[in-house]
Amino acid sequence: MKRRVFNKSLGLISLGALVGCSNKSKPQTTDNSEIMSGGKPAMNTRYKLSLAQWSCHRMLEDGKLDNLGFANYAGELGFKGVEYVSKFLTPGLTDASYWDKMNEAAKKANVEQLLIMTDLTGSLGATSAKDRKFAIEEHIPWLAAAQTLGCHSIRVNLWGEGSKEEQRKQCTESLAQLCTIGADYGLNVIVENHGGYSSDGKWLSKIMKDIDMDNCGTLPDFGNFCVAREGGERWNAPCIEEYDRYMGVEELMPYAKAVSAKSHVFDRKGNEMKTSYSKMMNIVHASTYSGYIGVEWEGDGISETEGIKATKLLLERTIAKLK
Repeated sequence: MKRRVFNKSLGLISLGALVGCSNKSKPQTTDNSEIMSGGKPAMNTRYKLSLAQWSCHRMLEDGKLDNLGFANYAGELGFKGVEYVSKFLTPGLTDASYWDKMNEAAKKANVEQLLIMTDLTGSLGATSAKDRKFAIEEHIPWLAAAQTLGCHSIRVNLWGEGSKEEQRKQCTESLAQLCTIGADYGLNVIVENHGGYSSDGKWLSKIMKDIDMDNCGTLPDFGNFCVAREGGERWNAPCIEEYDRYMGVEELMPYAKAVSAKSHVFDRKGNEMKTSYSKMMNIVHASTYSGYIGVEWEGDGISETEGIKATKLLLERTIAKLK
């Protein structure tokens, strides 16, 4: 069925018909020993909190946390939803019973499975049409997996080759085709600002406008706005061009189907030192978005569990003050 859907989709949309998961560089660390704890503030009912699996990538990679135990881990920390990363879910691609185990674990933990962040796929913005077709096909098993898990979306990356304009055209064509396939699965296909031109809010929002499909959207991330790094590296090199993060989130929120609250380092009062959560959440609140805000801790200096808890507490405090 998947192959049939793919072939049908390629014929439905062409560029001419269009009219209109992880910066891993190490951040500065600070002493988090005096982060305020306090009582749990009342949450605005417009929002719920989910946990992005990348927040636990060290524990998962070191075997300290099992992928099938992630939902329970999130539930015990008070999260109502989970967001998966494809690299940790690969056993399910060869063993369909793995998805049953994940569904059982999530049900037992009383958490919703929201989306899969795909990172191990080809380039949707490649110069070669053959390479773009390969990238689209590589995403289809993740659409099937997300459907089985009851997710609402897969998150994809828009990385490419060529000039800024060439990449925009190539990514627009590929994403439109993938969204058509996603619609057959009842799923959204969403794009995160995740390096390269995808971290340029105007560039990505133009793609959203041109495609103009109900199941095509964005996943604004509070922290991924480095457009270019030294040596042309995607990660792990100094940023030489950074897009304004607040303007970027504001530009992407009209198309948002999920939101990622990235965190790296906290001051002694429990505030994120690189991003004003108050400013970001006011931008989110000014939009029509409602639903989950995903915690994505990506820092050093404290444990992943401590970083997750600190981010969750900051979000709860911030959301409680929204009007």
